[in-house]
Amino acid sequence: MFSTKLCCIKGFSSSPLLFQKRFKCVLPSLSHGQRTVTNTLAAQCKSKPQKQVCNTVLKHFDVQYSEELGEQWHGARDVLLNPLSWQYGVLLNRFSDLTNLKQCLTELGYTNLLPQTQSQTAHIPLQCFIHQDPVRIPTQSHHPGWLKQYYLLNAASLLPVLCLNVKEGENVLDLCAAPGGKSLAILQTATPGLLHCNEVDQHRHDWLLKTLESYVPPTLGHLLSVTHLDGRSIGSMQPGAYDKVLVDAPCSNDRSWLYTPDTHQGEMWLKERTQLPLLQKELLCSALAAVRPGGVVVYSTCTMSQAENQSVVEAVLASYKGVELLELEQHLIDSLSNHFCFAHFNSSVGHLVIPQKGKTWGPMYVSRLRRIYEK
Repeated sequence: MFSTKLCCIKGFSSSPLLFQKRFKCVLPSLSHGQRTVTNTLAAQCKSKPQKQVCNTVLKHFDVQYSEELGEQWHGARDVLLNPLSWQYGVLLNRFSDLTNLKQCLTELGYTNLLPQTQSQTAHIPLQCFIHQDPVRIPTQSHHPGWLKQYYLLNAASLLPVLCLNVKEGENVLDLCAAPGGKSLAILQTATPGLLHCNEVDQHRHDWLLKTLESYVPPTLGHLLSVTHLDGRSIGSMQPGAYDKVLVDAPCSNDRSWLYTPDTHQGEMWLKERTQLPLLQKELLCSALAAVRPGGVVVYSTCTMSQAENQSVVEAVLASYKGVELLELEQHLIDSLSNHFCFAHFNSSVGHLVIPQKGKTWGPMYVSRLRRIYEK
């Protein structure tokens, strides 16, 4: 049974027995036509060191998010404190051999994040498969000359890419691109004329390069430009050069910051958190300078912090001339609401996905701006 369903997922082992063994803690069992997830996932994780919550960061979150999110913070808090409940999306790589892979995932209980009607509107359908349970299939190892079949990610991180809506032949800038998941997702939806992937941090820049090497064929190398620049300078270096720009800004990543290694580090990060909105505004302004008149900029973060989300966008809209808010398509929000939980706040400048029980995707904030004339 396992060889026919699992050996279509490559990159692990030529031995079906070993392959089955590596999947045993995440593999749904098929019985009497019903698909259920085995209970051994928790048993597998018991043997591994568990993440330790930083109480200093948690207390800070409790105060801030209780005020900003109200009752929805309680559900988000429960999810963030229980990593075993986190769901994982499987983004398929159209450049790799996907023979039988979709069928395999379907038999394991996965469904496509985007309904068929949504997928068919795109020139190249974005294919991300999700499971209703916290199942995580193994990552595939990097092998030179072989392209990985899928990329594991928080499915809510695809929302900025869907909002960017890249068309064939457009020049696109991913201003803060590492580790490369959103750049990869852009390439799954269209073949741009140019995809400029930038990352200022050296370690993350190297990570970005490895991601692109693992998923993108060399024949598309001429479409890619990977740089190691301060994103705040690109707007002045290349004014009006791009049709679309993604600013997935550095932020106080709620999922990782909550598990800061020690109290001292947590306190330092919370101090640094107050400086992030200034950096985020500068990056967003640089993106607006880099996009042509009529072009689109999408701003996103993976935090629920109002200071890093709505407040940043509102400040830029108030100070940067020649820019307007571009509302997200309601049909996109409606279709994703079946899987994502959107925050209930009175903001007119974006949407926030927050993790909740059974819908553990997020946090992910997204807002879209259009440059309407030269500054």
